[in-house]
Amino acid sequence: MKSQKRSQIIMLDHSKAKIELLQKYLEKYLNIIANDGYTQRIDIFDLFCGEGIYEKGGNGSPIAILTVVKDLHTINKARIKNVPKVNLYFSDKNQQKIDKLRTVITENLLHDKSYGEIFFRNKDYKEIVEPLAEHIQGLKKGKAFIFIDPYGYKEIRASEIKRLLISKKSEVLLFLPTQFMYRFDEKGTPQALIEILEELVDLKEWKPNGSVYEFIEQFKESLRKYLGEEFFVDTFTIQKDIKTIFCLFFFSSHIRGFEKMLETKWQIDEDEGKGWRYEKTGNLFVAFKTNPLEEILIYFIKSKSKCSNGDIYEYTLHLGFLPKHTVEIFTSLQNGGELEVQSDKAVEMRKGAFYINYENYKNEPNKVFFKIK
Repeated sequence: MKSQKRSQIIMLDHSKAKIELLQKYLEKYLNIIANDGYTQRIDIFDLFCGEGIYEKGGNGSPIAILTVVKDLHTINKARIKNVPKVNLYFSDKNQQKIDKLRTVITENLLHDKSYGEIFFRNKDYKEIVEPLAEHIQGLKKGKAFIFIDPYGYKEIRASEIKRLLISKKSEVLLFLPTQFMYRFDEKGTPQALIEILEELVDLKEWKPNGSVYEFIEQFKESLRKYLGEEFFVDTFTIQKDIKTIFCLFFFSSHIRGFEKMLETKWQIDEDEGKGWRYEKTGNLFVAFKTNPLEEILIYFIKSKSKCSNGDIYEYTLHLGFLPKHTVEIFTSLQNGGELEVQSDKAVEMRKGAFYINYENYKNEPNKVFFKIK
């Protein structure tokens, strides 16, 4: 146990939650891409893959990925003529881990060559980023998904994430030990964290955080500003125990893929997206409290000269919420006479006609306009 971390031998609860999110999202992601009528190739990269199976039981990320790829081909083969090839790239700087993973896959018949190729790499993360970015840039009718689950956080840089995203052909899911990062931030920022933060913000503007959740929120907002409006960023927090919080960061330039990740996140954690519960008001015995998303949406509509269904769809996702959450709020506002909805020809629309969804965003982003009375 001394030579290996306990978390690499026993699959802990936070690892199960991480793998569950990865697997459920990939199921949605691969099915969308397989049915888009365009993509002919999907490359999936697991850059800190490990051995695949924990010594004391439990499947790691490579097995979750292999399971989803197998299901994609076996379930869809009858209804999709040409299921895209899915090539898998498993990488780890520890050659022993790569060898064990290769053995696990072979002995358990976890992959068929008809699904795509598997490549194993014994390389350090830092050696991979630039060649990988160039590889993604060169993809023809192809998409890439990158899972980064580092042994710590010292190696990670926002500039590298941006490099992997810049071609707009990829999604990135990054797992970080935010609790440990927060503890260092709280006690006096170490050089490793400074090197991450100084890429994102002027360190003079970095505010002290009262909790790990505040740290995550400030870190996420810094990433959003650094990457710019053309990219989407969101988080999924995992609580190991009262004192330990980990976080998955998801990055995409594809609004549809981002919506599917948000759906996966809210599906797993029904309690605030952490889950959603919309309460318009309290009662005589409960202090009035406006839903925070409602406040943000009202402010956003008022700040624009014209606010369309396309604007609201995109803004909702940037906030980390789903269209159904906004529809719930808009229904309440409209029923209360606070929201006016008109067509592009200034004709009042029927109740509930908000058109806040991907299809309208893509085809009719200016179908209706919203105004707060």
